[in-house]
Amino acid sequence: MAALEVIDTVKASELRELTDEELRQRLRDRNDDLFAFRMQLATGTVDNVRAARNARRDIARIKTLLREREMAAQEQAHKAE
Repeated sequence: MAALEVIDTVKASELRELTDEELRQRLRDRNDDLFAFRMQLATGTVDNVRAARNARRDIARIKTLLREREMAAQEQAHKAE
């Protein structure tokens, strides 16, 4: 990724429609975006300083949804016992 592209934050409602695997892929992509931003910051070629904040917030949203799903699955398994 040569330049960090401007990516709007994703709404949680849009993320809820994705599968776990799609969420994990988005998480990897946003982590890569954040890494690219940090590299640009180190080299002094940052164009959009808001991109890092958006990436961090998207990462938090995705991790929250994955954790909610994990806890719901554990609760379902616990109820089944």
